[in-house]
Amino acid sequence: MPRPVWTGAVSFGLVTIPIRVMTATEDHSIRFHQYHLDDMGRVRSRKVCELEDREVSQDEIGKGYEIAPGQVVAVSDEELREIPLPTAKAIEIVAFVPYESIDPIQIGEGYYLEAGGQAAAKPYVLLCKALERNAKAAVAKFAWHGRERLGLLRVKEDVIALHALKWPDEIRSPEELVPAEVDITDAEIDEALLLVDSMTREEPLEEAEWAADRYTAALEEVIHAKAGGKQPPAAEPREAPSGRVLDLMAALEQSVQQAKKSRDPDSGSDSAGNATVHEMPQKKTAKKTVRKAPAKKTAASRSSASRSTTAQSTTRSAAKKAAKQPAKKSAGRTPRSA
Repeated sequence: MPRPVWTGAVSFGLVTIPIRVMTATEDHSIRFHQYHLDDMGRVRSRKVCELEDREVSQDEIGKGYEIAPGQVVAVSDEELREIPLPTAKAIEIVAFVPYESIDPIQIGEGYYLEAGGQAAAKPYVLLCKALERNAKAAVAKFAWHGRERLGLLRVKEDVIALHALKWPDEIRSPEELVPAEVDITDAEIDEALLLVDSMTREEPLEEAEWAADRYTAALEEVIHAKAGGKQPPAAEPREAPSGRVLDLMAALEQSVQQAKKSRDPDSGSDSAGNATVHEMPQKKTAKKTVRKAPAKKTAASRSSASRSTTAQSTTRSAAKKAAKQPAKKSAGRTPRSA
């Protein structure tokens, strides 16, 4: 685990839990440095004092606030740590709320809270159980990086997670971005719902085959190829657009077919392997016609064959009877003539 980013306590009511805050996420992005292209010398940013026109070390740099032009008030890290605010040294739980009442757009970076020693274990576990059993989240306040912040506490795999929250007044209203009124039919909504169902996956995000950063993987291939003196892999050619403009309904239907095909390769497609697109009413009618016509022919052929077989059987029986009857009469007349 990484080093703690903050050490303090969680308090709710009269309960205080010493904790250490650990980062819960990692950044796997590939980061570039700036280089002088002529000689590949590293280009760095240097911290220079404007008044002395010289580079200064980190030990000489501190925080300051300009309250007026040319008038700066210096504030030390020690003064920030001793600021007279309850949340300066503690994550103070102020309320418990239903988890669904938190707008996801407010949720920021995440952290794990580690119990600060054996004495903190029992109240730590107690808070975990309380959060789990009432299916609620804890809203808290804490002071980091020069300001008081809003946070959300929840339980993840028996560990308390802390999410930084935006203050309500930091969330911009989307009212002016709402599209103008449009006409949407029930059939279009039903087809959109069908598309959502066909694209729904039940597996967790970490197990999903699509939950991978393809850009970083492709960028690594480019870097390794160039490092080995090879040409970077070329992009796969994409099929040019057909130029045919599909209406919304046709686009939805085609999307549903493609989604089904991605999950079931045996789903309906044409001879070229492309998903077929039909109008919904025509599709149903066509299916009924195709299914009924062969069924009638099959039944008719079976009925004709049955009648033919019955007729042949009747003819054979009659022939046998006719053949037997003359033989009996002939046998009866012979004694009389004699």
